[in-house]
Amino acid sequence: MADKQPEHLESQNAAVPLHSESTIEGVEGASPQDEIDKETPFSDEELEHFKELILKRRKAARDDIERMRDQVQEAKEQANDNSAYSFHMADAGTDAMEREKLHLMIARQQKYIGYLDRALERIKNNTYGICRVTGKPIAKERLEAVPHTEISIEAKKEQKRRKKQNDNDS
Repeated sequence: MADKQPEHLESQNAAVPLHSESTIEGVEGASPQDEIDKETPFSDEELEHFKELILKRRKAARDDIERMRDQVQEAKEQANDNSAYSFHMADAGTDAMEREKLHLMIARQQKYIGYLDRALERIKNNTYGICRVTGKPIAKERLEAVPHTEISIEAKKEQKRRKKQNDNDS
């Protein structure tokens, strides 16, 4: 890839680190370079289907972000409104917590859009559907459920097994 990906996405209040392209810690397998050397196991029609699915989810995520930003703006306007109602410190705390929750949800959706964008890039590069850990094809059913995934079920299970083992060793 000639274009360098940004290292994080900006929210109004948070910078969200993007998922790195390195292999899963402690898992023997393919490097990111190996992913580039492999070609997708899917036909052009299947890739177009996944592209449409990803674009649909991307649009829904963007719509969610806009809705949440509108809620944040509305909450800020209400907080600045000097109405006749009494204003209690507990209410102010609840309002602040709700705004912070919205900012976190916006950041999460932005991160998700980043994953979807990378999946679109893999479709464009004809490397979509190749596990970045094992270098083997990812099952079509998995990609239907999680179209932005970069790892196969086997690699995900190994990742969870190693995490559980590391947690038990601690």
